[in-house]
Amino acid sequence: MILQTLTSSEEEIMQLIWSREKIYFRELMDVFPEPKPHQNTVSTFLKILVEKHYLTTEKQGRIYLYSPNISSDEYKKFVLKRFVENYFNNSGSDLLQLLIDEKFLTPKDLNLYLDGKTNETSLKENKETNHIQDFIEELTSNKKTKKKDKDKKKKKKK
Repeated sequence: MILQTLTSSEEEIMQLIWSREKIYFRELMDVFPEPKPHQNTVSTFLKILVEKHYLTTEKQGRIYLYSPNISSDEYKKFVLKRFVENYFNNSGSDLLQLLIDEKFLTPKDLNLYLDGKTNETSLKENKETNHIQDFIEELTSNKKTKKKDKDKKKKKKK
């Protein structure tokens, strides 16, 4: 599914819905910060978000329950990708350099992050290797017991 960009108002509504996971229209109006938009405005935005496939609806009697169809993380990745494409010529390193230059990220933070990622990767690889070894052991041990069971059945038949 190809995501469409959201307006700031649509994003604001999605943030409220993502924080609640599922929400009724009346609940959404209650949690909206002041100044609250008119109900018709919010209703129109909800309809647009359903058309853009950001929300799904479940009719319950005469009211609808709204649920996110796109997770917050999926949307963040989409926005970040478009941001990097449009402003950094698809260069993550240029974005990273700007984050460091503007002191949003220090080289020390980056090194800690990278060290942690390499440790996590090696741990995952070890777990996967152990998991595979366990699986192989399980398969081979089952074959032995199955063969013994077959031998016992053959002996009983004789």
